[in-house]
Amino acid sequence: MSALLSSGWRDARRMLCVRLDSLGDVLMCTPAMRALRNALPGRRLTLLASPSGAAAAPFIPEIDDVIVHAVPWMKDGAASANAGPTQPRQADLALVETLAAHAFDAAVIFTTYTQSALPAALVCHLAGIPLRLAHCRENPYRLLSDWIPDPEPARTVRHEVQRQLDLVKRIGCTPVNLGLSFLPRAADHPAAVACLRSAGVDPDRPWVLLHPGASAASRRYPPSHWAEVVKLLKASTALPLVLGGGAAELPLVDEIRQRCGMPTHSLAGRLGLGELGAALRLAAVAVTNNSGPAHIAAAVGTPLVDLYALTNPQHTPWGTRSRVLFHDVPCRFCFKSVCPEGHQACLAGLAPQRVVDAVTSLLGRPAPAACSPAAGLAEPTYTADDG
Repeated sequence: MSALLSSGWRDARRMLCVRLDSLGDVLMCTPAMRALRNALPGRRLTLLASPSGAAAAPFIPEIDDVIVHAVPWMKDGAASANAGPTQPRQADLALVETLAAHAFDAAVIFTTYTQSALPAALVCHLAGIPLRLAHCRENPYRLLSDWIPDPEPARTVRHEVQRQLDLVKRIGCTPVNLGLSFLPRAADHPAAVACLRSAGVDPDRPWVLLHPGASAASRRYPPSHWAEVVKLLKASTALPLVLGGGAAELPLVDEIRQRCGMPTHSLAGRLGLGELGAALRLAAVAVTNNSGPAHIAAAVGTPLVDLYALTNPQHTPWGTRSRVLFHDVPCRFCFKSVCPEGHQACLAGLAPQRVVDAVTSLLGRPAPAACSPAAGLAEPTYTADDG
């Protein structure tokens, strides 16, 4: 334990973990949360999360409880503003009371480097949580009991998982297992198997899962490109190809199936989150955008082709065999949910044949030499398609 930090962290038993953005961001905090929990026998972790992030909580063994709130300083909080100015303000004040009632000993505030920890630190301060740890560029004064000056992006940019591991290491919490956590429930595996069989897929034989959706428009590979990937994969592998997605992504999946002009399998709208995790575990390879399913695939150990929009650099697959594909662009790392240039070239410029070659390489079949991933790079392999 660092002597530079406030005393009391060693004995903090009721700990609040704050992560207020998406499901994938919560999953990338799980190695750090595991380190927090295992550092003290009997320590309990409560996650404060957005509605989308909280969906992961039932599948994360390190989390004992979850508090759900769409805070006004994050994107998920925008919807609550539509209820009028009074109701969201009352809900935000009630959040302080809720946290106070839990009598937490400490709070660890997880953020990406583009976010400020200060709003969450203020809420935790008002709730009377005595120990509050976060990265912060500004001097937080009394809002944080333990301030780690943020080195990103001025001096370095770390993977999001490593950023959070470095944060908890400062209070003496070092993980033994660095993998992401996502544990489907006992009923999820047979449910996923039943869905696959009903869709005409033998789950005991190799098959490929393609998940074309993403919450941010800037992270979606074009439907026409997905359709071409399906056609090329079918011709080169002859494996069953299964399209997945939530109910809201049914129109996208239907468009891809119509465009490719050949029979495909679909589980779109049929799988809950735990069942998706179980299905990903069964797949030989998954192909996804840079989205929540990519991080679930990494957590369950499925080889992954990640169609990586260059919106930000630090969210690549963690801890699984992967190929990270993109088309390099001058406007890389825009941090935008909608392409500010309007062309989405970092994905639209990625040739479908590159995706097929990446899938083939992960299946253990040799890819053509001209299309092999760049040599000498550690996993995940980044492969830019320059057309």
